[in-house]
Amino acid sequence: MKTVEELETISTREELVQFLKQLSADYINNRKSWENDTLPSFLSALAGWVEDMDGFYLNRGLPVPTAPEWKTFAYMLMGARCYE
Repeated sequence: MKTVEELETISTREELVQFLKQLSADYINNRKSWENDTLPSFLSALAGWVEDMDGFYLNRGLPVPTAPEWKTFAYMLMGARCYE
C-alpha cells in the first residue's frame, strides 16, 4: 500500500487506476486492518474525510486543493479506509 508521500506522486489517470487496483488488493488481503470495511461505512468515512480534508493538508504543510487532481482522489480513498 502506498504511503502519504507516494500518493503525492499520483498525477495521471493511469497512476490513479494502479492505486485503485492496489487499494482493492489491500482490501482483499488485509480487510481486518480496514476500520471501514463495509460499503456504507466506507462511503460515510469518505464523506467525512472530504468534509475535513483541509486539516489533513494543513497538518502536512501541503496546500489545500481548490480543484481536485488525480492524487486528491487517492488521498480521499486512502483516508476513507480508517477515517472515523
